[in-house]
Amino acid sequence: MKIVAAVLAVLLVLIGADSLFTVRQDQTALLLQFGRIVRTSYAPGLHFKLPFVQQVVKFDNRILTLDAQPERYFTAEKKSVNVDFYVKWQIANPTLYYQATAGNELQATSRLSPIVKDALRFEFNARPLDELISGGRKGITEQVREQANAAAGRTLGIRVVDVRIKRIDLPDTVSESVFNRMRAERMNLANALRSSGQEEATKIRADADRQAQVLLAQADSQATVIRGQGDAKAATIYAQAYGQDPQFFAFYRSLEAYRRSFGQGHGVLLLKPGSEFLRYFDGGGKK
Repeated sequence: MKIVAAVLAVLLVLIGADSLFTVRQDQTALLLQFGRIVRTSYAPGLHFKLPFVQQVVKFDNRILTLDAQPERYFTAEKKSVNVDFYVKWQIANPTLYYQATAGNELQATSRLSPIVKDALRFEFNARPLDELISGGRKGITEQVREQANAAAGRTLGIRVVDVRIKRIDLPDTVSESVFNRMRAERMNLANALRSSGQEEATKIRADADRQAQVLLAQADSQATVIRGQGDAKAATIYAQAYGQDPQFFAFYRSLEAYRRSFGQGHGVLLLKPGSEFLRYFDGGGKK
């Protein structure tokens, strides 16, 4: 009797243990009976099931991460780029998820990865390399998330929360081509700036030369006027002086002529003794 009682006690414990299960806050659960889903909605807490007949399958209800291996894609110009990305996803339909993956997370990610890669391939094939380099990632990730979310939700019961591109690497040949093109563009810009600067410098020099010529012409004109005024004033002074004492003025002019003629000290003049030039050397100006 004691053995039977012990066996019954053990069976009751096993039945009780197999009749209870708990669902955590971060989990969702399915109830299976002979492999068929009989219930899909469970709130967090303690729940009951038929022992040995029904089984419970639990899934992580949190947002999960798929960190994929870098993949090579081609742009609209058929240039290859290496893309490293990751995906944030969550189970949205536990029933469909279980039917598609048997609740295996590894199998789920292996089926989700090609869906995302196909969407990325479509977006990269439709865009030129310039757009990818200059910051077109946001538009790409939004389109990829929408496409992948629709396909994964329909076939896997998965909601794609986000798709992010970590980096886009160019092959060495493409990098060199991009660098050469950027260098050529900068050289063209530099040449255009130099040409514009030279043209502006030519205009400035031409304007400066024109202004210099105008200033020189004005200065020559003013100098001519001033010289003319000075000559006129000198002539007036000479005329006034000559009118006051014609003999003294004639003597002064003769002295100036002597100074200009004999001032060097080595000049020689051949004149007749009765020349008018030597009148003040013979008789004080009397013939």
